[in-house]
Amino acid sequence: MYALPDQQLSEAVNDLEQALSFGTSHISLYHLTLEPNTLFAKYPPSVPDDDSAFDMQDALLELLNDRGFDRYEVSAFSKPGQRCQHNLNYWSFGDYIGIGAGAHGKISFPDKVIRTVKERHPENYMRKILEENSATIEERVISAKELPFEFMLNALRLTKGIPSEYFAERTGLGMSSISSKLKIAVDKGLLESNPAILAPTPLGLQYLNDLQEIFLA
Repeated sequence: MYALPDQQLSEAVNDLEQALSFGTSHISLYHLTLEPNTLFAKYPPSVPDDDSAFDMQDALLELLNDRGFDRYEVSAFSKPGQRCQHNLNYWSFGDYIGIGAGAHGKISFPDKVIRTVKERHPENYMRKILEENSATIEERVISAKELPFEFMLNALRLTKGIPSEYFAERTGLGMSSISSKLKIAVDKGLLESNPAILAPTPLGLQYLNDLQEIFLA
């Protein structure tokens, strides 16, 4: 993580150098975000300004590239053959079963996509399993209006994108449902114009939140 409180460019580079010194083959790189409803947000520390943070990002990306790392996701970098298959399933809008306290799941059916949440507190989780044979505390059907954004929120994180056919396959919606938004994204230079893939341009990757926001209901 970079752009930490009072961090200098040389310190950010040194942090990454140390992380790579262990023969690392996969690394995630994140800009510090001060999340709402946290102590950091209530008492914000002195963090690098935007220009300094961009300088850090550029230096860290250059270092990773020089060391043979491929940026296959907006914040994930790997050596050849070392991509995280577990996370690739998330980013490709695949399904997964949430098992354990606080676990989230996503399951697709022919007519709907459901997200589930399990009880967070371990003791309550075990009690529900024993007494009710289920610790699911929330089961929500993702509406058709929400599905395009949910899909793009994940898929557009991948630098090379995913096949366009995945959209219909994994949401049950036709490409016509997002055709106008695709055009907006392409016209803004944020999305590749190749109809066979859904992939951010280098500009789209840099302004990923703006690209994803286009697909909000």
